[in-house]
Amino acid sequence: RRHVEYRIVDVLHMMGRHETGSIGKCVIMCHQPKKETLKKLLYDPLPMESHLDSFLHDHMISETVTKTIESMQDAVDYLTWSFLYRRLPKNPTYYGLRGTSNVHISEFLSEMVETIMGDLEESRCLKIDDEGEVSALNLGMIAAYYYIQYKTIDIIASSVTAKTKIKGVLEILSASWEFASLPLRFGEEKTVKMLARHQPYGIPDTAYDAHCKTMVLLQCHFSRKVIPADLRPDQHFILKESIKLVQAIVDVISSNGWLKPALAAMELSQMIVQGLWNKDHPLKQIPHFTDEIIKRCLAHKGEEPVESVFDILTLDDDVRNDLLRLPDDKMADVAVFCNNYPNVEVKFQVQDSDNVTSGDPVQIVVNLERDVDEEELTEEELAGLGTVAAPLFPQEKKEGWWILVGDTSSNTLHALKRVNLVQKQKVVLEFLAPEEAGDYNLTLFCMSDCYLGCDQEYAVPLSVAVGDNDEEDDSDDSQD
Repeated sequence: RRHVEYRIVDVLHMMGRHETGSIGKCVIMCHQPKKETLKKLLYDPLPMESHLDSFLHDHMISETVTKTIESMQDAVDYLTWSFLYRRLPKNPTYYGLRGTSNVHISEFLSEMVETIMGDLEESRCLKIDDEGEVSALNLGMIAAYYYIQYKTIDIIASSVTAKTKIKGVLEILSASWEFASLPLRFGEEKTVKMLARHQPYGIPDTAYDAHCKTMVLLQCHFSRKVIPADLRPDQHFILKESIKLVQAIVDVISSNGWLKPALAAMELSQMIVQGLWNKDHPLKQIPHFTDEIIKRCLAHKGEEPVESVFDILTLDDDVRNDLLRLPDDKMADVAVFCNNYPNVEVKFQVQDSDNVTSGDPVQIVVNLERDVDEEELTEEELAGLGTVAAPLFPQEKKEGWWILVGDTSSNTLHALKRVNLVQKQKVVLEFLAPEEAGDYNLTLFCMSDCYLGCDQEYAVPLSVAVGDNDEEDDSDDSQD
């Protein structure tokens, strides 16, 4: 809610953009009291300072995961190889250093490391034992793998529950610290709040920050709402960052063994890529498909109903032209999307299904195969397999799939793996059989991270027999 001055780096960048001739002229219009300061910044060389101290938490996580840092002393030694260490004695006041002697610098670094490691331990990213040994925990590994901030992973871990639905996942995503740096331009608050009035999930009238803005722009993307031009770069930044954040949310949820929240997060990933709500009809993700075209398709009374992308492909040309009524250039876009839409065959087998006992490992071998005719495809088309057709997503994306098995009745997620399928892929899911013997009706899910309507579910009946240990325990109880 204020005017933000250009950074001096941006001013210098703009001044260097002239491309005609060897001499350029730059006119800077500024507030009179700022004139002398600007002249000094532009004409005098500036010292380059380190900002590592402001971003050191995330570096420490990454270096601990890769085992570059295994103790508190390793962390201090790591800093001595940094540019920050070189600048400390040169500009001590800038970094809040009390003196430039080796003792002062050593105390400063040790105190910094203790503070940062304490924050990371409190966020459940790292573990520090009594001897000062440091090891990465599951949340730290997830944060390092997806390059997300430790504050974000802490928000995710403390916010998700077994009952979290798509709205909850969307709120957690919007609260991520990656979006805290979004610019809040003068006068845009009114515009964003007006956009929020037409979306399912509103924002508080009293508060407005970067996270509220993120929430609104994501919903505008799902609703395909036209937004002002100055908000589009912000929306594109949010969409690009959201994919890895949603994947991190899925990993955190799976660590807790919750099935339904994980499925909700996977659906949110599809919504982000295709720019649709999960309640929208899957046909709407096809380019140029309006509500009228979808109504005509659903009302079609042919041999087979037209309800999915695969049904569009199987229609005769004259029937398809009559239903869509699109010019040739738009029909070409429809053809590209439909040809890229994945048709995946899933086969699975439970290993030693007749000998599963309580508490023993269970293996499910899943084979995925994309239905393509290699003879009819060119080398270029074969190389492009797995590229997502998503006109509303701001960058190219490759297909990703989550293969998971769980129990819907108890909301339990037993095993999950993420794969990038091109033509064929073999996945092995392994988990421990339930402790109680009996018959279980598990479900195998094949979930896309980018397309709506192509997810698959398969029933996996599992009979668990009483294990040897359980029989011994029962016999001991009877003897007692």
